Amino acid sequence: MIKTISILGVTGSIGTQALDVIKNNPEHFKLGAISAGRNLSKLHEILADFKPALVSVQDGNAVSGLKAQYPHIEFTSGDEGLIDVATFDSSLLLTAILGSVGLKPTLAAIDSGIDIALANKETLVAAGDIVMERARAKNVQIIPVDSEHSALFQCLKGENEKEISNIIITASGGSFRDLTRADLGNVTLKDALNHPNWSMGQKITIDSATMMNKGFEVIEAKHLFDVEIGQIKTLLHKESIIHSMVEFIDNSIMAQLGNSDMRTAIQYAFTHPERLHKNNPLSLSELSQLNFKPMDFDRFKMLKFAYDALEAGGTLSTVMNAANEYAVGEFLQGRISFLEIEEIVESRMLQHENIQNPDLETILSLDARYKSNMR
Repeated sequence: MIKTISILGVTGSIGTQALDVIKNNPEHFKLGAISAGRNLSKLHEILADFKPALVSVQDGNAVSGLKAQYPHIEFTSGDEGLIDVATFDSSLLLTAILGSVGLKPTLAAIDSGIDIALANKETLVAAGDIVMERARAKNVQIIPVDSEHSALFQCLKGENEKEISNIIITASGGSFRDLTRADLGNVTLKDALNHPNWSMGQKITIDSATMMNKGFEVIEAKHLFDVEIGQIKTLLHKESIIHSMVEFIDNSIMAQLGNSDMRTAIQYAFTHPERLHKNNPLSLSELSQLNFKPMDFDRFKMLKFAYDALEAGGTLSTVMNAANEYAVGEFLQGRISFLEIEEIVESRMLQHENIQNPDLETILSLDARYKSNMR
C-alpha cells in the first residue's frame, strides 16, 4: 500500500529531505498536501518534481497567480491553510514547520485521526501535555523524527518500561562546543551558523549553538516517553554517531548509531513499524573513536533553563520557548549579540508567574506575548 504523506514546512531542511525520501521510494510514498510558507521560489522547484493535491502559502495575495500557473493544484493560504494541509486525507502528516505556529495544525491533524511524524519540537515544548493527551484520546501515533528521539523510539521498541533506568540524549555541542563562555562574547552570526556535523535551518542551528535545542529535546523526551525527569540524561558526543541511548536496570545500554543524515530518521517515521532499504550506510570500520563528556550546565545555561522549566511544569516551558523564538529572531537580524539570547530567555522566564494545568487558550496567549518585543 502506498502511503500518502503531507508535509507542514516543505521548503525547510527537514521538508526537503523528506521529499528526497518520497522521491527515492515512489512505490511506497506519494505526496499529499504541503505548506510552503513564503518561499515561493523553492515551491516552484518542488512543483516541477511533485504534484501535490493541495498547497498552502503564507501570503494570500500569491494564491491567484499560483492557481493560474498550476490549475490542477488546489491552493490555500495563511493559518487556515496550515489547518487545510494538516487535515488533508493522508496516511501521515510530517510537521516540520518552525516554531509554535505548528501547534494548532498538529492538534487539528490529531482531531482528524491522522498520525503525526513530529519534527516540530516547539509543539511539545509549548503544550506537550495537551498534545499527548489529545493523541491518546484519538488513538493517534506521534512518531518522533528528531534523530535523538527516533533513536530512543527505536531502542525502546518492545522493551518493558519498568526496566528503564535512564534515557541518554547525546549532543554534538553545536558550533561553539570548544569555546569557553568568555569566548562567546565575540562570536558572529556566521560563526553560529557553521555547525560541525549537521546541515540544518538557521533557527535550529542557532538553537544548537546555544544548546536550547537540546533543552527542547529533554522536554520532548518527557512527553514522548513518559519517564521521570531524573531519568533524562544528556551527554556531549562530538561525532554525532550515537544519536541516543537507553540504560536499563541491569546496566545494559542500548544505542542507535547512524550517519548525520536526517533522511534515516524521516524514512523510519514514514515506514514504522517496518523498514526500507537506504543507501549511505555507516562504516564502522572507518570510525577511529567515539568521545563522550559530561554536560556542563554552567557552560550551557540554556539546557539548564529547560530542565528548570520541566521541573516547574505549567506554562514556564511555553514562555521559555516563546522567549527563545523572539531572541533567536533578533540575533538572526543582527540586533542582539549571541549571549543576549540566553539573557532574554532567562529574564522572561524569571518575570513570568507560572500557571499550572493551562488550557490551550492560555498557552497561545502567553506564546504570543512572550515572543513579542515586550518593550
